[in-house]
Amino acid sequence: MDVMEDEGKPSSYRVTADELRQFIERFERLEMEKKDIADQQKEVMAEAKARGYDTKVMRKVIALRKRDRDEIAEEEAVLEMYKEALGMQ
Repeated sequence: MDVMEDEGKPSSYRVTADELRQFIERFERLEMEKKDIADQQKEVMAEAKARGYDTKVMRKVIALRKRDRDEIAEEEAVLEMYKEALGMQ
């Protein structure tokens, strides 16, 4: 049986202020890092755009690079079939 604390909660559920503060502060630091990274990504895209690159297409290429080649090929084959059926070739 669990050791019970003053308020009837098992000791395994006891919250310590220091530990809770550490978790929250770690999470907040990660949030700040995520924002910094997002800002850096925006800067990269702004620089690419200033050099004449199409950032919309770049984002599509980045998304494609994350996917499996077979999945991409299958999707492209279906797209071509649909375009042909609609006379878009």
